[in-house]
Amino acid sequence: MDGQPQSDINPLNEIPLAPAITVRTATLQKLSAARRRQGLSVRCVAQRLGRTVSEVRAQEEECADLLVSELYRWQQALEVPLEELLTEPGDALSPRVQMRAQLLKVMKTAMAIRRQARSEAERRMGRLLTEQLLEIMPELKEVSGWPAVGHRRRADEMGRIGENPISDDWLHEAS
Repeated sequence: MDGQPQSDINPLNEIPLAPAITVRTATLQKLSAARRRQGLSVRCVAQRLGRTVSEVRAQEEECADLLVSELYRWQQALEVPLEELLTEPGDALSPRVQMRAQLLKVMKTAMAIRRQARSEAERRMGRLLTEQLLEIMPELKEVSGWPAVGHRRRADEMGRIGENPISDDWLHEAS
């Protein structure tokens, strides 16, 4: 061409025929389920993507780690939102959020101890505990203790919502 050496790197407007796929053990995407929901065959999707049937099957493996650009191509081929191609995050909280939730519970308990302390020594321990928690997480400053009124329901008891159910169309009645 212009005397320039050929490079193995494709220009940005070219998409390689064999995209990089890294196989992992975790479920990363759900291309196969999205394709089936759309009622499309593997052969049809392969034609839309400009891939072979075997390449499409390899990409459909739930543990196949695809490039984002390839996921966008799948989105266009299946005509679905990108979110439908990805797995939902697990129900577990991230370790940081979980730690913050645990500190919040401990602070509520410490504040309840301070409120219900019967001796000066108990009040001092409650105050020391709350101060230490505030050093770790200053935003706990406004946290109050556990509610002192009422009682916990047993598993066989029904809450107020069970005693006074809300009608199914309450939202429409409000407008």
